[in-house]
This record gives sequence, C-alpha cells and structure tokens, in this order.
Amino acid sequence: MTRTDSKKRKLAHYEQDANADTQTTNLLGVGATLAHLQSSDLPPSSKSSAAEDGGEALPSSGEWQTIKRRPAKKQKAEKSKYPVITHSSLARLQSQIKIADLQSLVLYLLGDGPSPSWVSLRNHEAIRKVVVLMVPGLEKDMFNGGIALEEKISNLEVDGAPVNGSEPVLENGQGHVTQIDTKGTIQAPVIKSAASTMQSPDDYYPIPLSNDRLVGPLKQLAKIFPHLWPVKAPGDDKLSRIYSPLHAILTAPLPKSKEKRGHGPGPAKQAESWEDARTPVTEFLSTLEELRDNEYTIHPALLTVPSEKEEEVIRHLKAEETAEKGWRDSDVNNIDDGKVAEQDIQHGSLTAGREVLTIDCEMCQTEGGASELTRVSVIAWDGGIVLDKLVKPDKPIVDYLTPYVLCSAPFIVTPFTNMTKRFSGITKEMLDPVTTSLSDIQSRFVKDILHPKAILVGHSLNADLKALKLTHPFVIDTSIIFQHPRGPPLKSSLKWLAQRYLSKEIQQGHGMHGHDSVEDARACLDLLKQKCEKGPKWGTIDAAGESIFKRLERVQRPPISGASAIADEGRLGAVVDWGQPMRSFGTLAKVCIGCENDADVVEGVKLAINGDPEGKIVSGGGVDFVWARLRKLEAVRGWWNSNRTAIDSEVSRRQMSNADVANDDTEPTTSDLAAAVAMTVKCISDVYDSLPPCTAFIVYSGTGDPREMGRLQARSRQAREEFKTKKWDECSVHWTDVEEQALRAAAKKARNGIGFVSVK
Repeated sequence: MTRTDSKKRKLAHYEQDANADTQTTNLLGVGATLAHLQSSDLPPSSKSSAAEDGGEALPSSGEWQTIKRRPAKKQKAEKSKYPVITHSSLARLQSQIKIADLQSLVLYLLGDGPSPSWVSLRNHEAIRKVVVLMVPGLEKDMFNGGIALEEKISNLEVDGAPVNGSEPVLENGQGHVTQIDTKGTIQAPVIKSAASTMQSPDDYYPIPLSNDRLVGPLKQLAKIFPHLWPVKAPGDDKLSRIYSPLHAILTAPLPKSKEKRGHGPGPAKQAESWEDARTPVTEFLSTLEELRDNEYTIHPALLTVPSEKEEEVIRHLKAEETAEKGWRDSDVNNIDDGKVAEQDIQHGSLTAGREVLTIDCEMCQTEGGASELTRVSVIAWDGGIVLDKLVKPDKPIVDYLTPYVLCSAPFIVTPFTNMTKRFSGITKEMLDPVTTSLSDIQSRFVKDILHPKAILVGHSLNADLKALKLTHPFVIDTSIIFQHPRGPPLKSSLKWLAQRYLSKEIQQGHGMHGHDSVEDARACLDLLKQKCEKGPKWGTIDAAGESIFKRLERVQRPPISGASAIADEGRLGAVVDWGQPMRSFGTLAKVCIGCENDADVVEGVKLAINGDPEGKIVSGGGVDFVWARLRKLEAVRGWWNSNRTAIDSEVSRRQMSNADVANDDTEPTTSDLAAAVAMTVKCISDVYDSLPPCTAFIVYSGTGDPREMGRLQARSRQAREEFKTKKWDECSVHWTDVEEQALRAAAKKARNGIGFVSVK
C-alpha cells in the first residue's frame, strides 16, 4: 500500500502493510519496525503473557507481547581523591634516578618545580607536607641477600621482641629470589650484586617490595613502601669522586642567567629582605665533629670521655703525631678555661673578650717528600702583624715550590710539572741566613700566642697546624664557615672566597711570585669579620644554586585547619640531624633541631612535622618540609666515625673500645649489623607512624659503601707524594693502571644508593 495523504500514519496502518504483498514490506521508520516485530511470523515464545515477566503488553492478533524494560545503567564508582605516588608501568627509565630527581619531586609537591617523569602521581595537590629521611648504611645487597643480616634470624630481637624472618629474601622483578634454609642460614643469592656493572633494566627499574620475601629486619619496610628505587649519588666517574648527597637534595638549582660576565665568581648578592645579624666569633668555633671531619689533630682538652682520650692517643701513635715526633699541645687544660665572664665582655663586642689571631704558613718540600714549615705569619684582629718569621727546616730542601727557583744543585731548575697548586714564594737566598728552627717557633706560640683565650683563624687551618706540629682547641676555619657550592668534602679556595665576598684579588701572578702569607692571613680575617657582621647565614647561599628552604619560602603556604594562618606566609622547613645542624646546612631552615642519637632524631621529626602543642618551638601546626638523618647504622658499618658522638648502643660501645675498629675496613659481626638494621628500620617506621595524613615520605641512603674508594684514594695520594721526591723503584706504593681501574670501579659502586617513596 502506498501512502497518498500527508496525515500522520497510525500503528494499524503499518500492521496492514505487513500483511500485504512483498512489495510493500520495504517501508522505513520506527512504526514500520514495530509492525514487523509484532507480525504473526514471529515465534510464539515472543508473545508470552505480560503477567509472567511483569512487563507491559500490547494486543496484537488476540495475543499479548512482553516488552522488557532496559536495565538502569550502573553508576561509575567514585575515584579516590587520596594522593598516591608509585611507579608507573608506562615510565621508560633509561638509567638510575638521581638524588636530584628526589629533590625535583619535593619541589613539585611543595613548590614550583616541574612534574617528574620517573614516577606516577595522582591527586598530588592533596599532599600538604613532605619528610625526607637520609639513612646512610642501607644497601641494595641487604635486600637481595648479598649482605647477610642474620646467620640465624630466629635469634634476632628488637626491643625485647623476637623477629621472625625465615622466608626468602627479595624478588628482582623476574621471580629470582635468594632462599633461606630451615636453619635460618642465608644461601648464595641469585640476583646480581649492586657492585656488578649495570647492564640490564632490572638494575635501574624499581623493585617491588613484598613482606614475605624480606628477611626479618627489613619486613616492616614492605608495609610502608611499594618499591625499592636504585638511586645514584652525585659525582664524577672520570675523577672517581662523590659529591655530597646531603647538598644534592638541600641545594636547589637556580635558573641560568643570560647575562655575560667575566672570569671568576661574581660578587655575592644579598636579598632585598636581608637583615644583618651581628654574631660574636665564638659562634663560629669549630666543633669536635667538624675538626675530625676536616682531619685536624685533636687537642686533649676537647676530649672529656676517658675512652675517647685513649682512642685519640692510639690515633696519634699511628699518625706519628706524638711529643717524640716534635708535636706540642697549647697550654689549655680544660675547655672552660677559654670562657670569659659576661661582665668582662664589652657590649656589642664581636670578639667576646677573646684574642682573635689569623695565621697562614708557607711550606717547602724536604728530603723524604715531607712538607715542612718555611714561613709563618700571625695577624691580630686590628690587622697588625704579631709574627712574621722565616723558618729553616731540619732537613735539606729539595723543592721550594716556587717556579723557576734554583735548588741546592747548581744550575738545576725545579720542574714546574712537579709542583702542587700551592706556591710558597720562598727562595734559597731568603733561607740561607735564617737560623730560626721549628722548635723556636713552637716555643713562641706556646709561651706567648696560644693562651686559653686565644682563637686561631685560618683557611684549611689543619695544614698550617700540621706544619707547625701544634694543636689548639679553639680554631675557626674559613673553609668550613664558607661552604663549597657542592658541599663537603670539597672546599672553596681562599682566592675564590676573596673574589666573591671581599671583591678583592689575592695571590696574583699565577704563582710566579708565590703566595704572601701576610696577605692570605688578612684575607681570612676580613672574611671572618664580614661573617660576624652579616650573621651565620652569610656565605651559605651557593653559587650555582640556593637553599631548598629559601626556595620553598617563596611559595605561599596553604591554610592549615586548626592553625592561625599568616597572610602570604611561605612554606616552612626544618632540619633534624646529629650534632649542630644550625651551624652549617641548616642555617636557612626555619627550625633546626640538634640530636645525639637516632631516637632524638625520631622525636625531632615528630616535633617539626606536627608542631609544638604550646607553640614555643614549632608553631602553626608544624612545618611543611623536614629533612632528617639517621646515622647509627652508618656508624656501626664503619662508614662514619662512630667516635665523633657518643652512641648509646652496646654495639657501638664495644666498637669504640676496640682500637682496631677505628679502621674503616673493619666489618661488624652479622648479629651486630642485623640488630643495627632492625633498630634503623624501627626508627623509619616510627617516623612514618607519626606523620599526618597526606604526607609524602621519602627515604634515601645517599651513597653505597664508600670505604674501598676512600682506601684507594688514600693510596693514590701516597703514591703521588712519594713519586715527587723518589724514583719509581724507591716508592713504597706503586700506582698503575690496575689500581686506577679499581678506583673507578669502587667509585661507581659507591655512587649506587637506594631510595623509597610513599604517602602516609
């Protein structure tokens, strides 16, 4: 049937068309479709009663048809808005992540840093705080069985509770694990050691942590962190050096300036908001820890514990720094002898009633390769010369360390290639009429200069005191209070510091005329005076970067519930570390907490991140960023001198009482190491439990084992020193390509650290 009118057709019309001839079945439209569905040629089952299915029925040819309702769409489950930081399967890593990558993650979460590509982040804007914990001593080999943590794990106890850990160790991503037999003895691991050359992606991709695949001391980490990340420390493989992993995360990069300038460092600049904080010189006295870090010979007055004095005597014997070898101590019996009564200190005095003397020495090389004193200069606080003497060494001089200076042999010129970077400016003609000896200078110092209230100032003063063979408890080292941009153990030269902070040129002529010890001593004095006028924070801003605390201060702090917010207040930071962090890298942090042990560090982190209930120490609901360090495991393993600070563990006391443990090559027993690891993991767990919700938690080791690298570096220095004055066959230490390759391999191994990332 063909439609001839323009009226809207009814359903009955389509039903008639469906029963007509086949020429009328090609109709279009919704009505036609329904008519065909209701046609009589459909199976009877499709026309069942509506009462059976509960649907609606339409009459068609005397029967009922059921029309089923379309089921309601399932609502999508709401996605969690809780922040997550984890490894993404889509990430394409080409090498280990670096400590700088951990820093970039912190800056992205709290500051203005770019988004990291090595990790997956969801709802990162909900993260309000970040805690970074440095734990030197942790190694990847502890997780893959390369380092045994217990010969019989069932015997291990932490806080009096047994720790059970007789399961396999760690999976490497391909199902290979290290087995532990029923007796608790760790068998040989299948996984490649961290010391091996990294060739496979398994060496730099994160490794999933599983509780049932970790030995007892490490099990708790699997409950906190999803992955173990291989992390590379900063350094130079060609020069076999490692740079400070502490400064790598606490020093943020500055944008490169497009301005062109001349050679050398630019003058130091201070922020518009900078305020001078006059500080007496006594605040910059080197601590016992700093003296040991910088290879000073320790004065007996600094040692108060009898065991420390005994150990220092042993060190002096090994280093041949005894009275029999010509060494003398200043006449200071007690550290309190240097204190000045408050009524005797003039108001506003920078010297605080003390006599401040700057010192600089010049040395020449004598027979045997030793550097001996040839000139000493002492400058008073007012710039006047207290002492300036030439000294004739006891042994004949073989190198005056001054270019083109004739030696004792006629017409022989000292080779320039055989010189160090230090140029003495001393000549044979200058020393020929001199009769003053080292013992004469020592007597003058001990009798007239080094009294209990005297403070010695110098640049790398340990070298000068070694040449003088003197010890004094009160010293200030400008190479310590003005830190190197890359951190210790690197040090800025005195010439560089004078250019940057004093806008003064010293040591001109590239050594052609030698150094002037009086000029160098006055430069040290001017640097110290400037530091006292500006305050402790002056000289801590790096040339190639800025403190991460200062960068975060420029980011507006979000309001915290329950705390009184200050308008335009920046994010606050804190440092919690052993010793006195406020004297060095913690000077720019809002809060600095010094500790004596790891337990104090845990309590310090809790205080800094959660705030002080009374608001006396940390107000406003705590700080936004905390950097802290646990050092007990580092000390037990011999990576750090455990004698620097009293440690409360019986294990460390046994180590300190053993003279041989002073050697960094000494390994702790398996049970001692396992106990130290267990206590360290417990500290990590305690910190995690104390964190408020939505807090990012980052743990990193800093480096791998640095002891072999340090041993080879010392051997290399000894070989170079001997070869300067001896023939190859006469040297006691030979340095060949074999040793050089071993040093490079050790440096690469030492740069392999680990890290963990999670959100509370």
